Amino acid sequence: MKKLRIAVISARPTSGELGGAERFYDALVGALRGAGHSVSELPVVTDEATFENIKRSYVQAYDLDVSHFEMVISTKAPTWLVRHPRHVCYLVHTIRVFYDMFDDVFGVGNSAQREDRALIHDLDTGALSPPRCRAVFSIGEEVSARLRSANGIESEVLHPPLWTDAFSGGESEGYILVPGRLHPWKRVDLSIAAMRLLRDPSVRMKIVGTGEAEEELRAMAAGDDRIEFLGRVSDEELRRLYAGANFVAFTPKREDYGYITLEAFASSKPVVTCSDSGEAAALVKDAENGLVCRADPQALCEGFERLLAQPAQASAMGAAGRAWVSSLSWARIAERLVSAGMQ
Repeated sequence: MKKLRIAVISARPTSGELGGAERFYDALVGALRGAGHSVSELPVVTDEATFENIKRSYVQAYDLDVSHFEMVISTKAPTWLVRHPRHVCYLVHTIRVFYDMFDDVFGVGNSAQREDRALIHDLDTGALSPPRCRAVFSIGEEVSARLRSANGIESEVLHPPLWTDAFSGGESEGYILVPGRLHPWKRVDLSIAAMRLLRDPSVRMKIVGTGEAEEELRAMAAGDDRIEFLGRVSDEELRRLYAGANFVAFTPKREDYGYITLEAFASSKPVVTCSDSGEAAALVKDAENGLVCRADPQALCEGFERLLAQPAQASAMGAAGRAWVSSLSWARIAERLVSAGMQ
């Protein structure tokens, strides 16, 4: 295949915070370069604090000059507003507050909020439809289903691998790992509530990360010395924590993808998640590579107890997870995106 000049359009927050999306951009650029293409990342700086800021970011993406590239790949709102005849989208997610989380945040919303939502839907639908976009791919079934329901657009799922193969398994050290951002949508409170129902005094829960809900979560855990908040840790320490965990609890609400699931699998650890946890509930096959429970503390506690009581079964689940995540390939994804863009 001809080697191309490709632009990957990324959306990077004004905070400069590095998370799963930022690692995704880096891995995508690396995969395309690994295929021999000349690749530049063009970031659109995003700030979703106000609707005026959101509109400015959409205009910024629309105004990008990408005329000197032979192909562009958009990723996350609002990057698909870019204009190029060979544009494909590898969709991370739309602005969720105007999609699946609108009711959670606004309820029915007032007229202005509903008009804002309608505008975002119209802009997204137009930019992701032919001829503005040759093909849309998504990171998972949850994202594809949301796009189909809200925008009437079909998308092919390409599950992105991890950006590193540095994760590895290890002996279980008697704790449940709860990693990730401490945001209300991540529902770490469910895991804490389940832990407080767990009768075994020897089992610990290690919570890794920081975020808006931290103070409330610490208050929930107060008085239970088994629950530890470790804050932000280095990548090396995070890998060590995965390796030593008995299993990983990941209980978000309608998660887009969730690299935590992949990190756990790459560490040969099963994942306990919830039936309404979005892509995590799709990737975790109940009793095969983890457990899918109802989204309530008692059901989660029963899941915790099951894995703790059956270490051999938990180990087999972890091995199944590792086999699945090892089958993913950035090289295949790069080839598929380029092929679609050049058809």
